[in-house]
Amino acid sequence: MGGIRIVKIKDGTVIDHIRAGHALEVLKILGITGKEGNIVTIAMNITSSKIGSKDIVKIENRTLEESEVAKIALVAPDATINIIEASEVVKKTRVKLPDTIFDVVRCPNPRCITNKEREPIVAKYQVVSRFPVVLKCLYCWNLVEEEDIIEQLTGPS
Repeated sequence: MGGIRIVKIKDGTVIDHIRAGHALEVLKILGITGKEGNIVTIAMNITSSKIGSKDIVKIENRTLEESEVAKIALVAPDATINIIEASEVVKKTRVKLPDTIFDVVRCPNPRCITNKEREPIVAKYQVVSRFPVVLKCLYCWNLVEEEDIIEQLTGPS
């Protein structure tokens, strides 16, 4: 049985240990369409000894902003981010879903104070579950489920 060979990248970012089936959501969060010109490699549903099966995204000549890593943590809480320079991993970090999240998603409760135009209040959430991801608005106590989070971060499919 032949394996899949994924080509190494010279410089860029590798996002590994994405939950199987979530690689395309990660690309949407990063605004990657393929038209940017950098080489993007996606491997989906690969066997993983740690998490059963996983997805991997490799993006050449691109590093991630902290805000992008925070959003990735919402859809891929087990992901690792590897920074590649001159074909070597120079930094490896695991995304971490913080206990509290600010201004990443909108509260689905239309009556929440964070949704009022005249109120300059930033949405603030407590992470109540990491698998599946569930957030609780700290203003109205409304729960934001993983599917709603993904839809907000990636837009309509």
